Amino acid sequence: MSVTVADIAKMIDHSLLNPVLTTEELEAGLKLAVEYDVASVCILPFYLRRCAEVLRETTVQPSTTIGFPHGGHTTAMKRAEAALAISEGCTELDMVVNIGQVLSGNWDYVRNEIRAVVDAAHAHGRKVKVIFENCYLKDEHKIRLCEICSELDADWVKTSTGYGSGGSTWEDLVLMRKHSAPHVQVKAAGGLRDLDSILKARSLGVTRVGCSRTKDVLDDARGRLA
Repeated sequence: MSVTVADIAKMIDHSLLNPVLTTEELEAGLKLAVEYDVASVCILPFYLRRCAEVLRETTVQPSTTIGFPHGGHTTAMKRAEAALAISEGCTELDMVVNIGQVLSGNWDYVRNEIRAVVDAAHAHGRKVKVIFENCYLKDEHKIRLCEICSELDADWVKTSTGYGSGGSTWEDLVLMRKHSAPHVQVKAAGGLRDLDSILKARSLGVTRVGCSRTKDVLDDARGRLA
């Protein structure tokens, strides 16, 4: 089956998470996301309300981060962040797990934290992407996280924040797709900067990609795809 430009656009979560972005740059990013009709804009929490306002009459989803970028917020704080994001119009929440608790094997803590955010989001018809930050984890940690996210009906498992020591790898994408339930999607973030990388990720079962080079990718797609 051929892949269209629209198919690629609807894989992209346009990333506006760089902490030095100015208001002018955030507004330009929102405009670009609408112009290219991407899947979502993942924006800094303080600008979420404006993001939701701009995207209200479009098919682009407003999304933001929870516990970003290090995952060390308390469960109560992550729950509060989720509630605030939902009240401000967020439809997709990208949540960072507590990496230290994952590495410690404290799976009850990890499970309860993910459940708190997923349940809060699903109660309002919102979706959650659970960020693992794979560069710090062993395969056994990634597999267990995939199993927990599957049990809790998370909407996506996500490789990384883009702000760790590494991003997506092909091996991790294969592993996450293999060990997640069919109803849990996979998002790649960090390191996929061109159309060929996104096409390869798609062939591995990835449905979303965090991307800050959206214009370059989709301009290339317009020249090469149907």
